[in-house]
Amino acid sequence: MGRMRNIVGNLLANYLTSPLKKTTHIAPISQEMLRATLQPADVLLVDGNTRLSAPIKYLTQSTWSHAAIYIGENALPTRELWEMPLVLVEADLKYGVQAITLAHYADLNTRICRPVGLEAKDRQRVVDFVVSRIGHRYDLKNIIDLARYLLPFAPIPIRYRRRLIALGSGDPSRAICSTLIAQAFQSVSYPILPEIKREWLRNPDCKDCYAETYHIRHHSLYTPRDFDISPFFDIIKPTIINGFNYRSIIWKKAGKEE
Repeated sequence: MGRMRNIVGNLLANYLTSPLKKTTHIAPISQEMLRATLQPADVLLVDGNTRLSAPIKYLTQSTWSHAAIYIGENALPTRELWEMPLVLVEADLKYGVQAITLAHYADLNTRICRPVGLEAKDRQRVVDFVVSRIGHRYDLKNIIDLARYLLPFAPIPIRYRRRLIALGSGDPSRAICSTLIAQAFQSVSYPILPEIKREWLRNPDCKDCYAETYHIRHHSLYTPRDFDISPFFDIIKPTIINGFNYRSIIWKKAGKEE
């Protein structure tokens, strides 16, 4: 049964990773700008253009269908001079957890999510965590679960959508893109979207005082969207932090021929 599931999973992986022919993406941020802005442990969200991207966006009600994490240019052995450095780690359906170049997503919309206040030593621990997982396989059971909702798009209640993303096998040697990154940050106790419970304090001098208790959610419940909406991750826009000046834009005048 396990062998048959692997065969079906591999066939689905080849199908789901195929790009949609009618999809046109124009990346507003250049690779050079991304390279100059990204820092180790930054999460790079991707607006994918594959068949798998559509159900993930539908289930999570989000623009982002994939997530990778930036590890820097020195985390892996140096390559040949003519080769671009491997600076991102992702969990891919076909190839499992792998290191890739920035050119991998050159034509897609991306967003940088940066963990706020993450100490240098913990930033390195996050990078080391994902690097140590390179070579692990993708969770094929998760692929089969997602495929059930590919065609047609069944009306799925919002309260169930997150759970549908988290139907993987639970095998620690298998990974899903957002699950891998969530595990890396949880390894240093950095929050993404924890459950917060408020308890009122029994203090006669302060009737409105309360304490907040954080509870770690299971890593399998995280999706790429969670890094976008997390109050603990800053959204980094390269054009803005590099000194955007709208007066420097050269506009083509209406009716003027080039």
